[in-house]
Amino acid sequence: MQSNLDKYKSDLESLINKGYELHLAIQYECLPIDFEAELKKQKIVGKKLTKIKKKLISFKEEYQLWYSEAQALIKQLLPDRLADFLGLYEKPTGRKAITYENYTIEDCLQGLYVTRVLEKVVGPDAAIPRFRQQLSILKSVKKRFDSSLFDIKQLVQADLFDSELDAAQELLRNKFLRAAGVIAGVVLEKHLTQVCQSHNITISSQNPGLGDLNDLLKNNGTIEIVTWRLLQHLGDLRNLCSHNKGREPKPDEVQELIDGVNKISKSIF
Repeated sequence: MQSNLDKYKSDLESLINKGYELHLAIQYECLPIDFEAELKKQKIVGKKLTKIKKKLISFKEEYQLWYSEAQALIKQLLPDRLADFLGLYEKPTGRKAITYENYTIEDCLQGLYVTRVLEKVVGPDAAIPRFRQQLSILKSVKKRFDSSLFDIKQLVQADLFDSELDAAQELLRNKFLRAAGVIAGVVLEKHLTQVCQSHNITISSQNPGLGDLNDLLKNNGTIEIVTWRLLQHLGDLRNLCSHNKGREPKPDEVQELIDGVNKISKSIF
């Protein structure tokens, strides 16, 4: 089974390679003459040049998916640089004039040009160095994997959680419904505790429950309302399994709990 650490490395490598392709694409789309001139300096001409141009992807069509996936990975593994990464794409609030310094990738995707007396002031090519910075931030995540400073506690813990959820699934398969639900609930509680610690959220209660942890994460802006409500529902299913609520949990309810915990442990960090 592929470990979480290996999965992150694989996803990161794919995103970086895609970033290189996007870098070539934005250069060609914004500065085609300069792009071809640079290749010709490297003696890439004729059929070789034509072949390279045919392989180029569309920056405007492919960037958004790359941005979303890279953003999610940076949020999980390098949260201190997330704001920088987003700022290179998003238009700054309160911007009164568009200049080379504040032109963004979002402007580029909209094909925004600024001219003055029929002369170009700034255009999509201004987004090239900003995308290059985004790619550099993403590549810095890779350096963390190779650094002794990289804290892999969460990733190792995620592997342990996978094993425990596998055990819960096996119990469910053998019709030990309450036991399966209790194990899934414990995994969820431990994961939310780790998320609070990772985001430096103070847990004042000595024995916080799922509801307490869920509210802390929502109140500190770590999770959105939709996730908060999902966690409330998972908490209700856990309580159904661990407490006498007047009826036995149903197999599909326990399965929903296990699937929900698996989803949360893979998406909230």
